[in-house]
Amino acid sequence: MFPVMGANIGIRLVDFPWAILKRQQAVLVLWPEPVAPDRNNGCRGSCRLSETERELRYASWHKDAVIYQLHVKSFFDANGDGFGDFAGLTRKLDYLASLGVNTIWLLPFYPSPRRDDGYDVLDYESISAEFGTLDDFRRFVEAAHAHNMHVITELVLNHTSDQHPWFQRARNAPAGSPERDFYVWSETDDKFAETRIIFVDSERSNWTWDPLANAYFWHRFYSHQPDLNYHNPAVIEAVLDIMRFWLDLGVDGFRLDAVPYLVERENTNNENLPETHRLLKHIRKTLEASYPGVILLAEANQWPDQARDYFGTGDECHMAFHFPLMPRIFTAVAMGNSQPIITMVQQTDGIPEECQWAIFLRNHDELTLEMVTEAERNFLWDTYASDERARLNLGIRRRLSPLMDQDRRRVELLHMLLFSLPGSPVLYYGDEIGMGDNVDLGDRDGVRTPMQWSSGKNAGFSGGDPKTLALPLIDNPRFGFQVINVAAQEKDPHSLLNWVRRILAIRSAHQAFARGAICFVSTENPAVIAYVREYKGECVLCVANLSNIAQAAMLDLHQYSGSRPRELFGKTAFPAVGKHRYPIMFQPYGYFWFRLKP
Repeated sequence: MFPVMGANIGIRLVDFPWAILKRQQAVLVLWPEPVAPDRNNGCRGSCRLSETERELRYASWHKDAVIYQLHVKSFFDANGDGFGDFAGLTRKLDYLASLGVNTIWLLPFYPSPRRDDGYDVLDYESISAEFGTLDDFRRFVEAAHAHNMHVITELVLNHTSDQHPWFQRARNAPAGSPERDFYVWSETDDKFAETRIIFVDSERSNWTWDPLANAYFWHRFYSHQPDLNYHNPAVIEAVLDIMRFWLDLGVDGFRLDAVPYLVERENTNNENLPETHRLLKHIRKTLEASYPGVILLAEANQWPDQARDYFGTGDECHMAFHFPLMPRIFTAVAMGNSQPIITMVQQTDGIPEECQWAIFLRNHDELTLEMVTEAERNFLWDTYASDERARLNLGIRRRLSPLMDQDRRRVELLHMLLFSLPGSPVLYYGDEIGMGDNVDLGDRDGVRTPMQWSSGKNAGFSGGDPKTLALPLIDNPRFGFQVINVAAQEKDPHSLLNWVRRILAIRSAHQAFARGAICFVSTENPAVIAYVREYKGECVLCVANLSNIAQAAMLDLHQYSGSRPRELFGKTAFPAVGKHRYPIMFQPYGYFWFRLKP
């Protein structure tokens, strides 16, 4: 009889049903069929390729992606003005290549009033001056491609800044005019009453009065971010033109921000509407007609069955962030129980063959707890955010290492899960060195501080005046740049940075991690998780102790009888698998990856 972790902390597994909401039924809106424009330059040469060459060049690269998410303003400052820029990012591509990532996801870099750190866009077809020029961006993309990396840019397509020329024209135009129709307006603020407020800490309504327009405008996020009206075909074409603009500059895909909220309809909750899915199908089909290989990555923080819907039947988004799984990984490690992970992976398995989850631990936002039960949320808050300054909206604004109290064993365990569960992993900048955060900074700025390159001036991020930095540096005894930085960890073969490099190198050597099916293995111990990733005859067994005490497990590997496990980190050969259960012992938070070969 093995101990059940979590039994002594006053909670019950029954409190965590990991339930899912049922999708709503509604009528589809039919968008016009796309017409492929004559944009040979937009294909980056692909229009001149044969069908076979196209297939080889663009075949599902997203399934092999290892994504590195970064904020240009916080990564590296090449000109000393205190803000990171594209020239600086280009200089650091060798570092990213050495890490083992092959895809870069850029947070918004457009001109913006920056009331929401760039998610309030002023101009979708330019670069904010502090980040450089369009020529700098072109050079960056070309250099990234030369390093065999893909580039995904952020596209904030649900809303704009209230300073955007579209909105300024709309509020000055008469009701019913084409300009006014770019946004969603109402004479009263009681329309769409069934729609929840997302930013419960700061917004009291989804409607805001505009005295110039003499009407209310709709916004799902901040009141300075009016929502676009996707019932208007002119809006759809304008957004497609924006996407064509960046594809013509060489980008490989888009992270589509806030996709569940694109379309509104009365008497619904205005999330996940069939009209939204039809819109995404139209966007996908239109772009792929001229830009083969383009990838759409959906940000859809929803319950499992609704999050899965953003793949469609393989005709909507190629990828979607695995919001259903992320909080369950943290729950499983906090409880020392594998069931939250197993249940959620099984609920979200079976997506279209050409699609892929983007699996992540942390990112630029708070660790969202919107789509968990109240019992789960309170448990995770109590476990990981006992300091209420770390709580924001319905989430936790901490980086990974502080969440794990700088426990290297747990940090490694979480990365082991990130890199071995189904999906393309997303690594947030700085997590590879265990960067900290600053809960005293406003909003989410505490997890967006400058990258810590060295212990020198400004952490090696900028040669400028420290007072001009985009955000303050982390400067405390545990996480300060003086002790946590790339240069120091480069020299230490046992550092977290070099461990991340090793595990990513192992992962890239085995396609089963990126493309393989998953089969969970019985362990007779709920604290131990075990699963086999299998692809084209290659089998990799992943096992881990999710608890803080040593554990034993008995693995049911009868179907692999005769296989000889070889541990992938140390290349150690283990005894052959027989017909009976396979015994294995673990240190606290211990883990193994085994290649199973006859």
